[in-house]
Amino acid sequence: MSYQLALADLQSKVGTETHVGEWLTIDQARINAFAAATLDNQWIHIDPERAERESPFGGPVAHGYLTLSLLPHLAGRVNAEKPPYPGIKLSVNYGLNRVRFPHPVVAGSRVRARTELVSVEEVAGDGLQLVSKVTIEIDGATKPACVAETVSRMYF
Repeated sequence: MSYQLALADLQSKVGTETHVGEWLTIDQARINAFAAATLDNQWIHIDPERAERESPFGGPVAHGYLTLSLLPHLAGRVNAEKPPYPGIKLSVNYGLNRVRFPHPVVAGSRVRARTELVSVEEVAGDGLQLVSKVTIEIDGATKPACVAETVSRMYF
């Protein structure tokens, strides 16, 4: 499928929800691993006993950037075995237009992503640029963990 066919298909999906991901549990081990990788060892993330006693959230919470870093997985964008369109040579994150973290993710919570395609346009080199609104929901919470406007590119 050429990028022209992908472009036409994607243009027909602008303004619609294009993906609802599977639930993923954010456990303390994942939070600790992220803290170790990023050197962000704030007690609110890695000290469950203190977080239960002192934090307003009743326990340790995931780093906002941990939640954000899971966005490609949660939004179903990282399966190299199953690209969204035949003929894609590569797909890259191009950036973010806006990111907010309205609600903390307490250790043990389940999260998933809902994606809405905002826009698609052609870019030089047989590529497409997609802007998507990704909302990372927390199972049982009224507010999302993260709302991000992502920019990605696919090259054919």
